Amino acid sequence: QVQLVESGGGLVQAGGPLRLSCAASGRTVSTHAMGWFRQAPGKEREFVAGVSWAGGNTNYGNSVKGRFTVSRGNSKNTAYLQMNSLKPEDTAVYYCAADTDARAASSGTGYSRDYDFWGQGTQVTVSS
Repeated sequence: QVQLVESGGGLVQAGGPLRLSCAASGRTVSTHAMGWFRQAPGKEREFVAGVSWAGGNTNYGNSVKGRFTVSRGNSKNTAYLQMNSLKPEDTAVYYCAADTDARAASSGTGYSRDYDFWGQGTQVTVSS
């Protein structure tokens, strides 16, 4: 069993930065890609960002491109999401996901169906 735990969420004023971390616990696994998704009340889960480790490719949702940066730890099953210039519409529960069978890496990291393990989510609230 693999557990992913997000951390770093909280309340931040509009325009500020916030950095989210995702760390694996339990069974040690190698991942081909890691992704970040978010879900706001009344909305479908939305792709935020993803990184495929082998090629170092990154992918971003249109609403966050240019403001968010995703990265993956080199020696640990860890992913980060640096969020800058936050807007109230960024308010959501943010989820980390890990791809252990290369499906997400092959598809471009943008589809939740391609991930195998999910974190519990961390709340990010941006005040206006």
